[in-house]
Amino acid sequence: QVQLVESGGDLVQPGGSLRLSCAASGFTFSSYPMSWYRQAPGKERELVAVISSAGGNTNYGDSVKGRFTISRDNAKNMVYLQMNSLKPEDTAVYYCNLRRLSGRDYWGQGTQVTVSS
Repeated sequence: QVQLVESGGDLVQPGGSLRLSCAASGFTFSSYPMSWYRQAPGKERELVAVISSAGGNTNYGDSVKGRFTISRDNAKNMVYLQMNSLKPEDTAVYYCNLRRLSGRDYWGQGTQVTVSS
């Protein structure tokens, strides 16, 4: 079955950097776009970044453009989110996402990112 396992969340000071990782299994990883979402307390889950199946195309939410970079390693079934110039408003639980062609969504358990001095 599909499994998505996020890691790398931490407490970081404003202006700092973090790299999140998502280990995927149970499906043909290289055939699917992958996404990162986040959800802050009291807010709806929002799309952070998406990467195409081969990694050649990426898109970002307006709030993270120029600061975050999504990447993937299809040989390792891994997707990453490099986060730079972090702000307190980036504080959230970050989730890795797979959306099947059927439209069904799969989520990991999430990893907490807290940006605070």
